[in-house]
Amino acid sequence: MIVDRLYQSVAEKGPICVGLDTDISYVPQWLRDECENDGEAVLAFNKQIIDACCDVAGCFKVQIAYYESLGMQGLQAYRDTLAYLRQKGQIVIADIKRGDIAKTAEMYAKGHFTGDFEADLVTLSPFMGLDSITPYLPYIKEQEKGVFVLVRTSNPGREDFQYIRSESGETIYDIVGRRLQDEIGVDCMGQCGYSSVGAVIGGTSSLEAETIRKKLDKTFFLIPGYGAQGGKAEDIARYLKDRNGGVVNSSRAVLLAYKKAGDERDFATAARNEVIKAREEILSACAEYEK
Repeated sequence: MIVDRLYQSVAEKGPICVGLDTDISYVPQWLRDECENDGEAVLAFNKQIIDACCDVAGCFKVQIAYYESLGMQGLQAYRDTLAYLRQKGQIVIADIKRGDIAKTAEMYAKGHFTGDFEADLVTLSPFMGLDSITPYLPYIKEQEKGVFVLVRTSNPGREDFQYIRSESGETIYDIVGRRLQDEIGVDCMGQCGYSSVGAVIGGTSSLEAETIRKKLDKTFFLIPGYGAQGGKAEDIARYLKDRNGGVVNSSRAVLLAYKKAGDERDFATAARNEVIKAREEILSACAEYEK
């Protein structure tokens, strides 16, 4: 199961997930000048970030929208970034947030678990129901793939729908998380005690953290919201268990670390240092929380 590989990677390298949400504006002008087009510049930037961070990051996440916005050049950069990560032996999450059903979902699964856009895990939206998730299950069970399903996100608008309560008092995100774990995730369990059907759980609020972690004790988390979105290390610690059970995404803070360091020529080293800093902050917060 992919979740076992992910668990082991976090144990060895820490819980930071480097988000390659690479806006072309993040790429230093000198590097853009050396490349023939924006797609090539994004790829060249990504490769240096990957090389610098692959031994200190638990995994990488590639957000497809940044690449789609550049047209065919961008999609080529997306394809080649995924291929480079696989070549380097890294675990890669394709942040695609698909949410359709039936044959369309089958095609999304095929398109992002095989071929040019192959990734280890993908993000999904469950709004249309559990049958928007089930077409991905054969790949999870037979080809060691995985999914992270939106449960409780990090954006302010999450309260518009995710916090609506049922007659029994459960929030929508409670219901989604419970049914994912109990009805789908249970059939995709790894030896590490977590399922390859994971959940996206925003780390910008610690109010429900302990309850969520307790209820979803067999669910591995993808945790956005750390850093630029306001999530703090002490908040994140409550979503992890024994310093594992989740990966913490950091995108802008890593990709733009060179601006704080003041050396755009060595952006890769600045990114690496930022990952190490974030990792140590979160692990220290975990140690304090576990006392």
